Amino acid sequence: MIIVVSRSVIAAVMAVLVGVGLSRFAYSPLIPAIIEKAWLTPAEAVFLGAVNLAGYLIGALGGRWSASLCSTVAALRAFMLLASLSFMASAFPHSYYWLFVWRLISGVSGGALMVLAAPTVLPRVPASRRGAASGVIFTGVGIGIVLSGTIIPVMLNYDLVLTWLVLGFLSLFATGLAWFWWPKGEVDVSDGAILANRELTSRYKSGLAAIYASYGFIALGLVPHMVFLVDYIARGLSLGIVWGGRAWVFFGLGALLGPLIAGKMADSLGYGASIRCVLVIHFFSVGLLAFDHSNASLIFSSILVGSAVSGTVPLILGQIRERVSSLEEQRVAWGFATAIFALGQAGGGYLYSYLFSLSNESYSLVFLIGSFALVLSIIMNCLAPSADPKSPSRAASPRA
Repeated sequence: MIIVVSRSVIAAVMAVLVGVGLSRFAYSPLIPAIIEKAWLTPAEAVFLGAVNLAGYLIGALGGRWSASLCSTVAALRAFMLLASLSFMASAFPHSYYWLFVWRLISGVSGGALMVLAAPTVLPRVPASRRGAASGVIFTGVGIGIVLSGTIIPVMLNYDLVLTWLVLGFLSLFATGLAWFWWPKGEVDVSDGAILANRELTSRYKSGLAAIYASYGFIALGLVPHMVFLVDYIARGLSLGIVWGGRAWVFFGLGALLGPLIAGKMADSLGYGASIRCVLVIHFFSVGLLAFDHSNASLIFSSILVGSAVSGTVPLILGQIRERVSSLEEQRVAWGFATAIFALGQAGGGYLYSYLFSLSNESYSLVFLIGSFALVLSIIMNCLAPSADPKSPSRAASPRA
């Protein structure tokens, strides 16, 4: 593992930390304070969480295009700076529309960083170590969640504005750390992209379509915890922001462990069996909060669903990897899978926000719909034909 963690891998960890771990997940523990300070109404605060997810979809779709306008490394630096700036700008809420714009920019930055960071680094990693390097990169999600869950409750004792600024400085620090550690030179992935898309359509359409659909439903099933968990504990259960932040730390610990556990399961059971076992567990852990409000259930659900946020990534993409032979095809498929996941998040964010407002802030309804989405994910994944275990892509390609 020490050999895998090169400077370029750390740079990718910092990109995922800023773009996803902080830009997306640090907002959830802020929602109760934003409402209590009357910056936004409950419906507006939740809706801005959905706005961030919509921005993530835009960034996932446009990340590769933006990199083609300059260079991949320049785009990575720019998006990390934009994400940092979004925190600082949000510290001064001139209006709802001001926060709307910056939460959208934050989401765009996160989606682009998720698409660009790993493919920039992994081709430089020896093939035998790409899976481990991929797992390390995605720990950036969990690190960001743990940091936000630890720091935000403490900072909110002082000031909400200061909390936003501290998050901005943390992002700037991570941006500076990664600035000179990106690999030099470009790996040309544009040639053959159209051909790869055609090949994917003709040779692997049935299997990949089911996996993509499964991944989209996974996103839909995870959104309730991503957006509502802290607010549910702090306001819905009247346990306060400190307890909400504590649950968010458990959520982040799960996100840290998720990729490591998923990799072990895949080695023993295979990708398909592993993802289905994981989804069954997460179906129960999401739906649990609709019926059981005990402290033990809150911790249990937070850890397990947190592990799903990052742990399902290598499993789903491992399924894709088994079905796609070349590195270029894998990149095309990975980008499309990321966009489908982002679409599920964005659509889920708006759906849940609307239902939350319409149902007079019923958290139980939100968690029940999330668990139902995971049932659909299991069904779709079971429809994916089994891949050839002798596929050369198993040994020669990254897991992300």
